[in-house]
Amino acid sequence: MKSPKVSVSTVVAVMLLVLLLAPASEGAITCSDVVKYLRPCVNYLVKGTGKPPASCCSGASALASAATTTADKKAACGCIKTAAKNINPNAQAAKALPGDCGITLSFTISPSVDCSKCVI
Repeated sequence: MKSPKVSVSTVVAVMLLVLLLAPASEGAITCSDVVKYLRPCVNYLVKGTGKPPASCCSGASALASAATTTADKKAACGCIKTAAKNINPNAQAAKALPGDCGITLSFTISPSVDCSKCVI
């Protein structure tokens, strides 16, 4: 039996739906902000090959700049964690993304990240 193929647009739509339904957190950053910033990264994170596109790095950099407080970082982390559970990113690509984009995140892009440890 063939396994069904899932298009990137389907994955993005599911990710957006999950993030929009995620509980609000105390941070000023919303899940819709996080989706806006990281949408260009989805294909790279799922396929896990090559380098992230410039639009992905621009979004990741903008997110890192926007998440300035501990509350913001925890909120962004929670949104990313929820999305990661749904898109199942390539672990190596997710780990490499910040370095490949020249930014620093206080957490790993992973469905198992402990967002309570995200601090300034």
